[in-house]
Parts: sequence; C-alpha cells; structure tokens
Amino acid sequence: MIALLIAGAFSLVFTLFLTPVFIRLFTRIGWGQFIRDDGVAGGQLKHHTKRGTPTMGGIIFLVGAFLGYLVGHWVSGVPWTMVGVLVFAMAFGLGLVGFVDDFMKTRKQRSLGIGGWTKIAGQVIVGTVFAVFAITENFRDTEGLTPASTYISGVRDIGWLNLAAFGSVIGFVLFVIWINIITTSTSNAVNVTDGLDGLAAGASIFAIAAYIFIGFWQSNQSCFNVMLDPVVAYKCYEVRDPIDLAVAAAALCGALVGFLWWNTSPAQIFMGDTGSMGLGGALAALAIFSRTELLLVLIAGLFIITTGSVILQRAWFKITKRRYGEGRRIFLMSPLHHHFELKGWAEVTVVVRFWIIAALFVAAGVGLFYLEWVSR
Repeated sequence: MIALLIAGAFSLVFTLFLTPVFIRLFTRIGWGQFIRDDGVAGGQLKHHTKRGTPTMGGIIFLVGAFLGYLVGHWVSGVPWTMVGVLVFAMAFGLGLVGFVDDFMKTRKQRSLGIGGWTKIAGQVIVGTVFAVFAITENFRDTEGLTPASTYISGVRDIGWLNLAAFGSVIGFVLFVIWINIITTSTSNAVNVTDGLDGLAAGASIFAIAAYIFIGFWQSNQSCFNVMLDPVVAYKCYEVRDPIDLAVAAAALCGALVGFLWWNTSPAQIFMGDTGSMGLGGALAALAIFSRTELLLVLIAGLFIITTGSVILQRAWFKITKRRYGEGRRIFLMSPLHHHFELKGWAEVTVVVRFWIIAALFVAAGVGLFYLEWVSR
C-alpha cells in the first residue's frame, strides 16, 4: 500500500512541476504540433489556433510514471517485479513507435508522420516481443506462474479457452496473435481518441485507475494468501503479482493527473502519438496481466466507441460511394468528438461529457469484476 501511494504521489509531483520545463525545452527545439492552415473539416473547427503547441508530452508522463514506480518500491522496501517492468516496457515500446510518428510530423511539418501500415508493423513488433517475455518459462515465479496466461480471460481465465490446448507451437502462435490484437487495438483506440485538449488524458486516468482497484482486490484474494477453506479457495485469483500491477497503475494515474493540469483546455502541451500509443500499450498490458482482456471492452468503452465511429464512417462512406456514386456520412465528422464540435458544442463541453461517459464505463467494468467474484 505504501508503494502504491508513493508511486502515485511522486509521479504526480514530477509531471505537475516539471512539465513547464519540458514545454520550454520542446518549444526551443521545435517540437510543435502541425495543423493545416485550413483547420479540421475545411476550417469549420478552429483548431488551427493550436498550431505550434509543443507535442510529444507523452515522454514526460511515461518517464514520470516509471520513476514513480521505482521510487515507490524503493521507499517501501518492496522489490519491483517483472510484471510491473513489462507494463512499462510495453508503454515505452509503443511510445517509441508514436515518437517516430510525431518526430516525422514536426520535422517535415505535415499532418502525416509515418505511414499507417508502418505504424502497425511497429506495434506488432513491440507486441510480439512483449508476448514472448510475458509467457517465457524464464520468468515463472516461485508458484510457477508466468506474467501472462495462455487462457483467454474475461473477468478471470476462461477454463475452456486455453490457447495452449492447440499444442506448444500453434498455441504460442495463437497467443502472440491474441496479444497483438489487444495491443494494436487498444493503442490505436487511445490514439484516435486523442483529438481534443485533455480528452485522452482524462479518459485514460479513469481506465487505468480501474486496475488499481482490480490489482488491489486480486492481491487480497490471491490463492497464495487465502486459508484452505474450500469456498474461498474456489473463488481465489491465480494472478501473478497483482499488487505490483496496482502500483504501476497508480504511478501512471498520478503522472497523468499532473500532466492533465497543463494538457487541459487551452492545452499548453499535447501528449502526441508518443503518449496516446504508450498509454494504450500500458492499458493493454494491465488487462493482459490481470487476466481481464475481455473486460477491457467495458473499461476502455469510450475509446472503443470513438474508434468505432471512425470505422463506421469509413465503411458507410465506401459502401454508399460504390452504390450511389457518392459517399455519404453517418456523422458530421469522425472521430465522434469532432461530430459534436460541428454540432456546436464547446470543446470543453465535449471533453467533460466524454469523461463522464468514460467514468461510467469504468464503473460498469469494475462493478462487473466485483460481482463476478461475489456471485461465485
């Protein structure tokens, strides 16, 4: 508990007080956001006023969160574990892919960085390396648990959905594919949601905070902490180092709260793809290690809806263009937050209402997690 509190507090202080230093540094070296002169949607959204705002702020809160995680363990005297380190490894790995994209945008002063397929290739490389480390025999703990499980999990491992049942080689390939589906989907979903000041940061605080509660609960109900009561043993969780996942989540949340002070409207710095993809990676890793991959659909509900709006818009446009010769739209603009901007909502109004939606999804996810244990 001490490690959790120290990690959150240190990372919050780090980003809250040092972000202005990074803002000045990024401004000096020319890491400013590029936005076309005609703005978004042909100038209907006045985002061109944000041009030149420092970007790549994800560097700040990812570094701050990792330092907070280490300091929390150092002060408490509790050693860090492989699961916490791998959460940050995933975040930094996908953050690096986003950084390359951001750097190309700022260097060439254009709205497109690296190509879409190049970005996905980078995500797949990171996801594959993560999957190898997450399931390797070398990282089994004293109880025989690897950081991740070959089972597909909802609120916990689903007993009849074990990828290893297909054999060691095929099972491993299926596991790598499954991990890559989760990581690429989540990182791109957070990236798509990062379109308004503070939107992705605030929504990510709610989603990642869910894993503070989940990790803490799993730690208290660990199969290695319970008595030999058959009822309790039936309900217990076989999850590797869940309290360390809670510490990592607390560090990320603290760092995001401090960063949000400067990222909220009018933003003085953007997280960029560096931050959004890094956050998506961390969120995916937390879900994988806590055995709640399918529950992530609820916890990351806002990100999924926002990404879904883009997929629906593009699909409907292509279908109608093929049928009528002219593409039609479901929304005034996608992602969904821009649709409401074009309907006349103020940017702050859209952000706050989307935060509320994100919080409701997280509440539903955490509630379902708790009810599943109680009902067993």
